[in-house]
Amino acid sequence: MKTIADKRRAFRKLHESGCFVIPNPWDIGSARYLQSLGFKALATTSAGFAFSQGLADGQVPRNLVLRHCADMVEATELPINTDFENGYARDPAGVAENVRLCCETGVAGLSIEDSTGEKAKPIYEFDHAVARMRAARAAIDKSGHDVMLIGRAENFLVGRPDLDDTIGRLKAYADAGADCLYAPALATREQIVAVVEAVAPKPVNVLIGGPLGFTVDDMAKLGVRRISVGGAMARAAWGGFMRAARMIAQEGRFDAFADAASGADLNKLFRKEQKSS
Repeated sequence: MKTIADKRRAFRKLHESGCFVIPNPWDIGSARYLQSLGFKALATTSAGFAFSQGLADGQVPRNLVLRHCADMVEATELPINTDFENGYARDPAGVAENVRLCCETGVAGLSIEDSTGEKAKPIYEFDHAVARMRAARAAIDKSGHDVMLIGRAENFLVGRPDLDDTIGRLKAYADAGADCLYAPALATREQIVAVVEAVAPKPVNVLIGGPLGFTVDDMAKLGVRRISVGGAMARAAWGGFMRAARMIAQEGRFDAFADAASGADLNKLFRKEQKSS
């Protein structure tokens, strides 16, 4: 049985060379299935978990997220990186306290983004965003836990595709102590290469949440260290469920079950060994 320290060491080692995929399960079952496929690490998805709770992305309260993190850490032998959104606080002190609590759950990495969640002003001012990242770094260091900090620049994700500002923010987050940099929603090879080169030698995470035409080999050749998929797997599962449900409700047909997973296979995957009395 791997300890939390073992998982954290393995997670940091993954970021030293090569390119790996860190898929995003949304519950214990999806995490264990991904582990069975041989992935080396997993990342939570704020969107996928929110949907499972009947909430929109960004609406899950901090304490429920912390409990989810602890559950995911306990569920699998793999390191868990958590999507900690914007730290669940506006001010650096609040971010620091919440990061401290997150470290206690056993995660191997956590991301802090610069999104405000406000339509009128979706990104924190540069200096304030950097101060928040610096506070997160200090909280991790003070905790004594070897947790990696991922700095996220949300420009492209919130409709402000300014590559220069994105790179400026990522470089500042690196200087503030982020171990890995991440700008979700980059869409072209040129954008990805620009980010990778700008923050080198620190590793870069790229999000592939749709059929962009990239492969893992493509990303490796561009210098990307890790690839996540965000809420895409959860959305894919929801897609199958919604198609089947609509067919029953609207057509009275059950044809969509032809693509259903085998119950026998799922039981085999999840069956726990019974202890003899």
